[in-house]
Amino acid sequence: MRESLEKMLAKGVDNALLRFGLGKSWLDEGNAAEAAVHLQRCVDFDPKYSAAWKLLGKAHQAQGDLIAARQAWQQGLDAAKAHGDKQAEKEMTVFLKKLDKAQH
Repeated sequence: MRESLEKMLAKGVDNALLRFGLGKSWLDEGNAAEAAVHLQRCVDFDPKYSAAWKLLGKAHQAQGDLIAARQAWQQGLDAAKAHGDKQAEKEMTVFLKKLDKAQH
């Protein structure tokens, strides 16, 4: 899966969906740093992509960057609310609450 996405990127195809797929693939493989690079590009392409914000926050959290995780989830929450994406909104609200509890 990831190899074919990497080949597309190498050929010059670059868009939010491709970057989301690469980011998710890297995150699933445990490489949060590489995932964060692709997920950041994804939200640069499409700031309303709430699922990408959610995974970007997870990638930052996995690297121990809780400030960046919080920022990603807050931006994702705004995107989810603007689009009526209730599921992503609920999930990121929970992530932020857990982050708050962990920091107190």
